[in-house]
Amino acid sequence: MSVIPVAAALSGTDELIQEAEKSLMYVVTRPGNVMVAGKGSYIWDADGRKFLDCIQGWAVNALGHCPPVLTRALIKQAKQLINGSPSLYNEPMIQLAKLLTDHSCLDKVFFANSGAEANEGAVKLARKYGALRRAGAHEIITTWHSFHGRTLSMMSASGKQPWDNLFEPKVPGFIRVPFNDLNAVRNAITPKTCAIMLEPVQGEGGVHVAGKAYMQGLRKLCDETGVLLILDEIQTGIGRTGTLFAYEQYGVEPDIMTLGKGIGGGFPLSALMAKDEVCVFEQGDQGGTFCGQPLAMVAGLAVVGEVIAKNISGRAKSRGRYLVRRLKALGEQFGFTEVRGKGLLVAVELPQEKGPEIVQECFDQGLLINAPGPTTLRFMPALNISNAQVDEMMDILSAALRKVL
Repeated sequence: MSVIPVAAALSGTDELIQEAEKSLMYVVTRPGNVMVAGKGSYIWDADGRKFLDCIQGWAVNALGHCPPVLTRALIKQAKQLINGSPSLYNEPMIQLAKLLTDHSCLDKVFFANSGAEANEGAVKLARKYGALRRAGAHEIITTWHSFHGRTLSMMSASGKQPWDNLFEPKVPGFIRVPFNDLNAVRNAITPKTCAIMLEPVQGEGGVHVAGKAYMQGLRKLCDETGVLLILDEIQTGIGRTGTLFAYEQYGVEPDIMTLGKGIGGGFPLSALMAKDEVCVFEQGDQGGTFCGQPLAMVAGLAVVGEVIAKNISGRAKSRGRYLVRRLKALGEQFGFTEVRGKGLLVAVELPQEKGPEIVQECFDQGLLINAPGPTTLRFMPALNISNAQVDEMMDILSAALRKVL
């Protein structure tokens, strides 16, 4: 792709940033760049600067920026039917539901627009199940350092300590325990417990991976007590960890699973999936204005279909191994205390609290990565990133580490 022109509506980047500061509500500090185009693993700003994007919208762009299979599907559907009604069937909705249920252990799907919305639905379904099948049980056990979304109830469910005193009062009914601690979960279960909810890999928490014995122990514990197992696969699903869904690597099956981020490849889409026996919603219990709209459905069909047809999960697994090898070699030079993750959801632990500074230096040199904590760097590139692009990432990261550390 050649140099990208500055947006014609305003005179240049400075004017764009001034307008942004005047009219956009502040929620995060952004760099003084305006992104205007993307292709594959690269993104360009309004001044024509090119960046190797190893964040990809926080693990959203599973196939990179503007993959042809997605753009073609959206253009075709936009000419036919953009939005029908959540109370009407449409063909892509039925096709995507079949694709997901055919390739997972879950039986039914409800489509939504964001990960937080899917997780809200999972909580509602579990509580309805608890009301009907567990004598009114409503509490849900979650884990510290988890992240389930930014709605008020999902902030209440998440284990982010900085949120503890934010937007009080919180939504009650969530019991948090340490991650990877089976005894803590066992001790937290009471007659009020209807579900256990966790991420197989805590992405926002710093890429902490659930142990296999822990996950299998949770499944056994749920079977013994009648409590539901909810897996939040918003970040780990659709090939990110090396299999289509992370649960496949543990030899367990969830009762409820949520998907988001990568499922739409950049188009807003999420899914709540559940086993038949857990699907206790009645008419009016769940819904949403844009849920299951055709444009989102063809996005999901294009992305999930491509991941399955071309074994993108397997490619993510092999690319992830290559990335880990390169990071471990770099870590020997710069003193990383740990390299961890699954597939192409990977993090390193730094010897100093320099994460944000390294992220900024990488940005200045044309690389987008993330620091979920002061000592942690996180990498979540497109699942079809090449080894050559991983090498490019390592070159820039190495130069940034030399300068900062």
